[in-house]
Amino acid sequence: MTTGENRNRLLASLTDVELARIQPDLVQVPLMLGEVLYDTGQKLQYAYFPVTAIISLKYATESGSSIEIAGVGFEGIVGFALYMGSETTTSSAVVQTAGLAYRLSRVSLKREFDLAGNLQHCLLRYTHELMMQIGQTAVCNRHHSIDQQLCRWLLNTLDRLSCQELTMTQELISNMLGVRREAITEAAGRLQQAGFISYRRGHISVLNRAGLESRSCECYHALKKNVRR
Repeated sequence: MTTGENRNRLLASLTDVELARIQPDLVQVPLMLGEVLYDTGQKLQYAYFPVTAIISLKYATESGSSIEIAGVGFEGIVGFALYMGSETTTSSAVVQTAGLAYRLSRVSLKREFDLAGNLQHCLLRYTHELMMQIGQTAVCNRHHSIDQQLCRWLLNTLDRLSCQELTMTQELISNMLGVRREAITEAAGRLQQAGFISYRRGHISVLNRAGLESRSCECYHALKKNVRR
């Protein structure tokens, strides 16, 4: 296991005894940008505890369009269906930001969860937060402007990174938010003109975080409050 800040918060909450029980099946793995951890309807074999990677949970329609319903970083777990009574899910999990994660087999996860110890308590609390995040994202996508959605998304991503720069194309962001690429280009242009970000192909640097927060909607602060809780 890693130490210090370079850890997954759920795993960091375990006691030495609890960690020792799952340690043999806990493997650190690198995750590549765009890698699909699981797809809609696929039987899940592993849960992932991100450390420096960020995973996007996405829902796709029959027409092929998709939208992000939640993001998961070092605060959470990918594969919550495994301990909620199902081995499949209606969403897909795609790596949004490359980095490291810990992978745990479904057998080991369910065995530890069924012991009703600290891991179960933390996973249930996190799942409650994740459901609130999905609901807040749905409200934001329906009622707030693209500029506000982009600011909220950038801020949420930054909160899961140790730097102020994102490796991200406008096309990928448009897929996350479920809007036209042209709309993201225009919104990013306005943020750049305001001096809040600097954008070059595939890279976004945040120059004024306070400015982004001033342009964002209340959804960002609500989501941040939920994660802290």
